[in-house]
Amino acid sequence: MTERDELIEAAVAFIGTIKHRTPGEDMERWLNDTHRPGSPVYEDLAVRVRRGVEHGWAANIEIAGRHYRRSRLLEPCERSHFFSLTTVYMDSRGGNLAPARVGEHEPVFRGDYHLHPYGEFNLVVPLEPSAELMGPLGWCHAGWTAPAPGSHHYPEARGGALIAFFFLPSGRISYDIEAPQG
Repeated sequence: MTERDELIEAAVAFIGTIKHRTPGEDMERWLNDTHRPGSPVYEDLAVRVRRGVEHGWAANIEIAGRHYRRSRLLEPCERSHFFSLTTVYMDSRGGNLAPARVGEHEPVFRGDYHLHPYGEFNLVVPLEPSAELMGPLGWCHAGWTAPAPGSHHYPEARGGALIAFFFLPSGRISYDIEAPQG
């Protein structure tokens, strides 16, 4: 069995524990309480996905240069309870930088605007001590985000490089939505 297969198996086992849950703020809190950094589930998945990025088989397709890459590891299927598995690498030190928000000290990298028809469960793995991903409850250093069904946003990172390993119910994500102006 390859490292990729082992990551997929570990992810499918985790999906078995969330397959009947709905993403959103309450679920994000539950994930960060139950499977927080340091927990066996978080650490196992984080180590495996980090190795995948380091070895070049996860988050290996450039979206906007080396600083923004993603790859789908598994399409929705019966085995995965009809979730897809996707890895994303974002490094906030390059590319599509948005100006710092009021009260923030550094610019923020913005990925592709998208919609979550059925929501998303997202494992955040910082590769640098200061790297963070924006989630529904604010900036997340290490842990989980869980955008609700119907939510739409720019994925935003700051403070360096991180991996987002996301689990999409039915594999549903839409990039054909227009970002709000302004």
